[in-house]
Amino acid sequence: MSITPLRPRAGANSHDGPPVRLVTPGVQAAAGMQDDNALFRAVVMSHIDEAYRLARWLTANGTDAEDVVQDASLRAFRAIRSYAGGNPRAWFLSIVRNTAYSWLHKNRPAAIVAVDDLEAVEREHVKADDRRDDTPEGSLIAQVDAEQLRAAIAQLPAPFRETLVLRDIEGLDYREIAEATEVPIGTVMSRLARARRRLVEMLRQDD
Repeated sequence: MSITPLRPRAGANSHDGPPVRLVTPGVQAAAGMQDDNALFRAVVMSHIDEAYRLARWLTANGTDAEDVVQDASLRAFRAIRSYAGGNPRAWFLSIVRNTAYSWLHKNRPAAIVAVDDLEAVEREHVKADDRRDDTPEGSLIAQVDAEQLRAAIAQLPAPFRETLVLRDIEGLDYREIAEATEVPIGTVMSRLARARRRLVEMLRQDD
């Protein structure tokens, strides 16, 4: 078994994805290993750039994001036989997300918001309009300067930040985000609405 460098897809810039080293079978690999490698490439490789962007948003550092994606890719390879079909992007991003949180717990525990506490707050604030995607907040966010927006998103609590990034930057639908973050769709909708409101509050303070 060897480790070989794999580069982002053509046209991706340095912020879209790092060179990622993935496990590949050697010349004498058994047929089972070859099948695992083929499945890994089909399920995971097309989502490497998205994985890196999510890891970068969560860690706020390109080098740390590379480490997270590397570890997540290895975990995905080892678990590839457990992949039972369905949405490959959500499956892999779930591994990336869990890997990133493990890294943050180890290296930056202060950056983690207690999810139990966050969900208790959410239950007190869920409103009917939280389930709408075409909100005034979304319209305002779309008009903000990219660097200003990036800085504001980085200040959001991690669960809010990941939901906003997966929906408004990566374009995942609610079901995909629910699968990737392992929470109910209603929680995804609530977090997205609250993330947008917090973001708008911060952006208005900067005006």
